[in-house]
Amino acid sequence: MLSYITFIPGVLAYLLANRRSVPFAFLRVYLPVVLLLPDYYRAITPGIPDPNFSQSAGVGLFIAYAMAGFPGFVFSATDLWVLFYAFCVGYSEYRASGYADAQNLIFGMLFGGIAPYVFAKGLIEPYGLRVVFAKVCVLCFSFVACVDVIETRLGFNAWRWLFDRFFPGQGQSWVTTFRFGLARAAGPYAHALLNGIMMLVAFRMQRWLEWTGAWPADWPARWRWMPIKPARMLTLIVTGGLVFSLAKGSWLASSVGATLTAVGRVKSHRFLAMVGILSALVLVGIPAAAGFIAYASVGRENAKDANQETSAYRYEMIEDYIDIAAQEPLWGWGLTKWPAIPGMASIDNHYLLLLLMHGRLAMVAFLYLLLGTMIRLVVYGMRQPPGGPRGGALSFTLAGIFVGYTIAIATVFMGQQTIPMFFMLVGWAESYMIRRTPEGGGTAIGPFNFRRVL
Repeated sequence: MLSYITFIPGVLAYLLANRRSVPFAFLRVYLPVVLLLPDYYRAITPGIPDPNFSQSAGVGLFIAYAMAGFPGFVFSATDLWVLFYAFCVGYSEYRASGYADAQNLIFGMLFGGIAPYVFAKGLIEPYGLRVVFAKVCVLCFSFVACVDVIETRLGFNAWRWLFDRFFPGQGQSWVTTFRFGLARAAGPYAHALLNGIMMLVAFRMQRWLEWTGAWPADWPARWRWMPIKPARMLTLIVTGGLVFSLAKGSWLASSVGATLTAVGRVKSHRFLAMVGILSALVLVGIPAAAGFIAYASVGRENAKDANQETSAYRYEMIEDYIDIAAQEPLWGWGLTKWPAIPGMASIDNHYLLLLLMHGRLAMVAFLYLLLGTMIRLVVYGMRQPPGGPRGGALSFTLAGIFVGYTIAIATVFMGQQTIPMFFMLVGWAESYMIRRTPEGGGTAIGPFNFRRVL
């Protein structure tokens, strides 16, 4: 019965959405729940799907949003791709395991994929909440980064310490891992690699807020002794969160994403800047890829250190599991039904894992949402006249985040809160592009008094 606390966010989101407004509940309940409460805890409800905290909040908010008539939401072709992806994932698992086993995954796609997409698309840009949304995200991520210090220093997860007593046995599989002799902070995101992806998003959002001057220029009077300005302080905090994850894939992804974001900071000759950056990536990337293949293809038994052994494992994993994925090419094997290769239980590549679990149709839909959105953002940004402060181009900031996702999930599965975060980013990007909001726009507070509240 203690696990039924997962229903509290759903009830709270529904009540606030009706008593205040749907955007208010989205920012004050749904978003903090997604970013601060672990997704691996569920209420065990016999006969019906077992919701976690964010899914519960999604159900409550979605009901209220539907009752209001989905204000702000405008149909576009990307909606069909989101629905198609959700259908492929759900049907794949239903085909492999039957409804009784598939219901949690189907429920998760509805309220961990479709619903976050609908919320972001219908509420952020239409209500002028672009800056407020990013600020709430950064503040939540900053809190996580501060708590991460405890895990890095003491080697135990504060979220598990708090919630394990309500969900006996549910969090035990998510243990703290170590690298370089230090504990790798996972925060509320289950694993350090997933924490790295979330902090990558935090860093890019915060840099955009800092460049656009969205934070106060100085501290309140009683905090004037602080030697660092508020915006720079938040940047350092989320950077620390990214570092504490000790996730090398996310570090690399953040660096490559920054090169694309840098195009948005160019006031003139953006085309030349884009050509220069793409050329540099090709000139560096091709030799780097060839060198990595040579480094990783030696086999685990011939690896000279732990890093090379990890790379060799991933290389062998792709070679061996591609043949297994080809045996069920269209719909995949389902979540756990594929023949596991001894010694290769962990699939540390989301593209391969998706192909194994849900087949080529799901892969095509996912790649469109990931790479298609990224390419459209770059094209959209290149067509806009430079305006506002340097770095204020939201299109290149979002494109940089999608580049980060693209690289990071090649080293880890995309799970837990990285999924609703991904769909919120897709929904935000889609609404931003179809509404053609000026780069300097979208900062209105509207009738909800968010500035006073937040």
